[in-house]
Amino acid sequence: MIPCPACGQENPDVARFCLACGRGLEEKAAPREERRVISVIFVDLVGFTERSERLDPEDVQAFLAPYHGRAKREIESFGGRVEKFVGDAVMGVFGAPTAFGDDAERAVRAALAVRDAGRELDLRLRIAVNTGEALVTLDARPEHGEAMVAGDVVNTAARLQSAAPVGGIVVGAETHRLTCDAIVYEPLEPVSAKGKSEPVELWLATAAATPVGERRASRAPLVGRGRELEVLRGTWERAAGERRPHLVTVLGAAGVGKTRLATEFAAAVEEVGGRTIRGRSLPYRESSAYFAFALQVKQLCGIYETDSSEVGLRKLRERVEKLVGADEAAAITEHLAILLGLDPHGSVADRETLFFSVRVFIEAVARDRPTMLVFEDVHWADTGLLDLIELLAARLRDLPILLLALARPELLDTRPTWGGGLPAYTALPLEPLNPDESRELARHLLADGASETVAASAEGNPLFIEQLAATMLESSPEPGGALPNSIRGILAARLDALPPAERALLLDAAVVGKTFWRGALEAMGEGEELPELLGALERRDLVRRDTVSGFEGDQQYSFTHVLIRDTAYELLPRARRRERHAQVAQFFEQVTSEVGEASAAKARQWRDAGEPERAIDHFLAAGEQAERGWAKEQAVALYREALELVEEGDVQRRRELRARLAVALQAHYHVPDARLLGRGEANA
Repeated sequence: MIPCPACGQENPDVARFCLACGRGLEEKAAPREERRVISVIFVDLVGFTERSERLDPEDVQAFLAPYHGRAKREIESFGGRVEKFVGDAVMGVFGAPTAFGDDAERAVRAALAVRDAGRELDLRLRIAVNTGEALVTLDARPEHGEAMVAGDVVNTAARLQSAAPVGGIVVGAETHRLTCDAIVYEPLEPVSAKGKSEPVELWLATAAATPVGERRASRAPLVGRGRELEVLRGTWERAAGERRPHLVTVLGAAGVGKTRLATEFAAAVEEVGGRTIRGRSLPYRESSAYFAFALQVKQLCGIYETDSSEVGLRKLRERVEKLVGADEAAAITEHLAILLGLDPHGSVADRETLFFSVRVFIEAVARDRPTMLVFEDVHWADTGLLDLIELLAARLRDLPILLLALARPELLDTRPTWGGGLPAYTALPLEPLNPDESRELARHLLADGASETVAASAEGNPLFIEQLAATMLESSPEPGGALPNSIRGILAARLDALPPAERALLLDAAVVGKTFWRGALEAMGEGEELPELLGALERRDLVRRDTVSGFEGDQQYSFTHVLIRDTAYELLPRARRRERHAQVAQFFEQVTSEVGEASAAKARQWRDAGEPERAIDHFLAAGEQAERGWAKEQAVALYREALELVEEGDVQRRRELRARLAVALQAHYHVPDARLLGRGEANA
């Protein structure tokens, strides 16, 4: 297969043009690189060097093979990728080439699994996990010895591993910050690491604090979801009181509060005597296609993950007999055991028979007590589970049961007919908080002054408000600074889920800014497929076409969320950014005049393209225009931006710019006096 140098689409070896974007494939593609926040896991055997000196090479290989295989299996089961084996060391990467949004947590959970596997194999291990930014080669082939990631995060992970206690797992500061709600830690003394000017903070990971995929409850109150709660309460009253089964799907982006809403609603269901059973789909480490439903059945039967197969089967049989009676219990128990993985050798004639047994069991559960089955993250669910949920919604009758599915909008990409044709179905979109609600939530977390900044930056996403508030409390970041890695990871995961051509276009659009134009994208080389790609991004609610354009005859678009734009931009390596900024600057010069904000926009594009001389000229033109229009504060800012670009050795030009800046500053300071004078003359 040949990867497209523009969009990454895999193409057959005989293809001359990319099947996705139409680019030529004849020339050898340059490596596709991106800047990503990744988590690196380093595993090392203790005492292996001394031991291997006394062994034959074939014995060394026989000793290492089971260890390498088990470590690789555990890392990959959590969605990581093993980059290399170096003797007895294993290095794995999470967050590249694909992010899931919780990469640091998955890396630590994988480390815990590798540690436990080492104990089973009677191996003495040291493990470290570190999180940070790296340059990632997306089309690297680690299995062929090609390096995939490079950066200080990798070197530091290797250093931390040597500081880990035997049989222990240590993590760096950023990994700890991102995972402290999900993992139990013990603080350790900072250590000196080679190449680090300051001691490095360390924590010892001891155990998971929550099940996989779970989150600790937010400390902030639920804000702005009163209408949605009322809809859910009304639906429950009809389902439970009138015995009318119903399927509700809450649809919303990551972090918008789907799980929090479901948790609040579940508490209300419990208050009126109902029962709530939860199951979650995961993008990794699932044991069966019906993982989420299997979790629900285990809860209903009191089966623990620590139970043996024999104990689990006994509990299942007893519960089924109690609910459906002895006559039907044998067949239903047999089928449910297959679904739960308790009978690995069992089989069923067809899926309809399996689903019928599920239906009989759930009907008995609902007759026993009004029940709500919650299916979280069904956008990650297997097709079989989605079929099962829709079948239950279609065939359950005269029962007090509610099926509640929580999903991101991506569910409708893979299952556009979801819920269609069901007798009782409700889609409940969960929108971002409005500005007043955002400020209210932020005020619960921060002082009033800071809360305004956080509320404006998060654009209505409750999780982003919490993460930005936490970052501000910890470090008081400057406005416009780097995104917290927690937010960056969530949004990177959303971008990674896009088709390659759409994703590549979005990254290019981010170079233009929060607002961009179709002409700018064409200047970057985007082709005939541009209208379809922009339409697809608009359907996904990533961009929106503006009704009015600042450029006559051109289509203007805006990112729906500035943080999406920022995340997309930060993925681009410096060389790609400079190339794209230069193309955008040339486009602006062709279509705009030398007045107003256009000059400032060109200046910033040339600056980011690595062309300071051209940028300075435009900054000066924009500053002069601002002075003439008595926008003195803006003129001061523009002259300062220009001064930052002048080399220290260019004394004459720096003197001239300082003089302009001084005049603009003096005028800026006297603007209030001039306004007062003007009002006085008007009243005279």
